[in-house]
Amino acid sequence: MCPNTDSVALHGWTAVPVDAGAIFEGKPYLNEPTPVSLSDIAWPSGDPIVVKVQEYAKEKLPIETYNHSMRVFHWATIIARQQFPAHAATLSPSTLALTCLLHDIGTTPAARASTQLSFEFQGGFIALNLIQHQLSGAQSQAEAVAEAIIRHQDQGTVGTITFLGQLIQLATVYDNMSEMPYLVHPQTREEVARKFKRCGWSRCFSKALRAELEEKPWAHTTHLGSEKFPNGVRFNKLMEEYDAWTE
Repeated sequence: MCPNTDSVALHGWTAVPVDAGAIFEGKPYLNEPTPVSLSDIAWPSGDPIVVKVQEYAKEKLPIETYNHSMRVFHWATIIARQQFPAHAATLSPSTLALTCLLHDIGTTPAARASTQLSFEFQGGFIALNLIQHQLSGAQSQAEAVAEAIIRHQDQGTVGTITFLGQLIQLATVYDNMSEMPYLVHPQTREEVARKFKRCGWSRCFSKALRAELEEKPWAHTTHLGSEKFPNGVRFNKLMEEYDAWTE
C-alpha cells in the first residue's frame, strides 16, 4: 500500500527528527505553554472504533495504566496544539486516542506472559490486530498506531520517527519521568492529574518495568538503562505530589 498525502497527515505519518532537542531547536519550547481547560479537549467519543477500544482498554488494563493512558492523551493534545499547531490541525484525534489507549497494553502480566517479545512490540501487534482485523479499521490508521506504540520508547538522536510516534514519546516521558516539564502549564497539569488520578503510577510502572526486565533481559527497555529508566520512573519528583492522590 502506497500512502497518500491525506493519510500521512491524518494519521501522523509525517517524518520528524527522533531527537526531541532538534524538534524544539535546542530551546525549552517553541511557544510558551498557556493554561488549557479540560473542557476544551474533546475525547472522540463519536468514533465507534474508539468506543470499542476504550472498552477493551478498561477491561484489560489496571486502573493505574488506564488513567496514565488518558493523561497521555491530554498531554499529547496540549503539546500538539501549542507547540506543533500545523500538525495538530491535521492529526486525527481518533488516531491519537487509539494510540494512547493501547500504548501500554503490552505491559499487563497476561500480555507479557504470552510472548517473548518486548512489551512495546507486543503492544503494537495487539493494536494492529484489534484495530484493523477485529474492528475493520483503516489500514493506515491501524499501522500508524502500531508503529507509534512499537517506537514509543525508541528515544535517540539519530534518524526520524513519525510525528505521532514523537508526540507519544513526549507525552509518555512527561508523565513518567517529567522530562521537559515546562511543556504543560502547571495549572493544566494539576487539572489533568485531578481528573485522571495517578494512584501511585510511578511505583506501579516502575514495578512493571522491573518485572519485564527480570523475565526478558533482552527487552527493549534496556535501551533506556536497566536501572536508570525504572529509577527515573519511580522517583519522578514533578509528579510525586500527584502520585499520592487517589480520591
